[in-house]
Amino acid sequence: MTTQNQLDPYASPRTFYGSELRRHREAGGYSQDQLGERIFCSGTYIGQFESAKRLPQPDVSRPLDEVFDTGEHFQRLCHLARKSKHAEYFADAAELEQQARTISEYAPTLVPGLLQTERYARALIEAAQQFEAQEVVEGFVRARRERQGILDSATAPQLWVVLYEAVLRSRVGDRTVMEEQLVSLARAARTSRRLLVQVLPFEAGAAAFLNGMTIHMTFDEALPAVYAESAYTGQLIEEPALVARYQRAYDLRRAASLPPEASLQLIESVAKDYATR
Repeated sequence: MTTQNQLDPYASPRTFYGSELRRHREAGGYSQDQLGERIFCSGTYIGQFESAKRLPQPDVSRPLDEVFDTGEHFQRLCHLARKSKHAEYFADAAELEQQARTISEYAPTLVPGLLQTERYARALIEAAQQFEAQEVVEGFVRARRERQGILDSATAPQLWVVLYEAVLRSRVGDRTVMEEQLVSLARAARTSRRLLVQVLPFEAGAAAFLNGMTIHMTFDEALPAVYAESAYTGQLIEEPALVARYQRAYDLRRAASLPPEASLQLIESVAKDYATR
């Protein structure tokens, strides 16, 4: 793992941000904890920015410019570092996915992005971006497929997905797209030892999060985080008490779901329905 002393400030906008933060902090005579106190965050958080483990944040960059009297220097660097292939509201979560040890996702309406086939993703994005040029659509599709690369890496996270039954029965694209997607999903769950899929059936009744997707992430060297999303917006939640409440609610949905084998049998059965209609 790259240490702060080995960090190449010119490797990326994010590493340059980190090196500039460290340079100004040391020139000002602050420890990481002392600087954190000045801008109302932890010294650990400052260290994560300096080591480029965390994406720069606008609400941190503004007070840094005030403390160091640097105009809008850190705000401009932040804007540059946060340029992403993903939607702005999802950029932080996409970044954290790459560092996660475990990812637990509840999907109430759609197959999670990490498990979408290319045709399913394209059909979904075309429906959501009807007024955008095709090259924009294809850019989003590529970004989604590239994001899935974390599942093939040597440090792939453990992925546990709970799908509401509506995900299986709400058609995205035509029947062949849905059949391919569900077959791919079941095959991945049966062959990967790092993926577990459950289905929350309609019969489970009222359940939390039915109106929005959530991604729960744990890390080796950081506190857990939750990403909650609804249409065209999302929020990264890191406050421990709130993260714990989300986790308890997720655990209840997981407990109410079908066992893994019964879930896969249902997914495969619905896939056959799409193939034979």
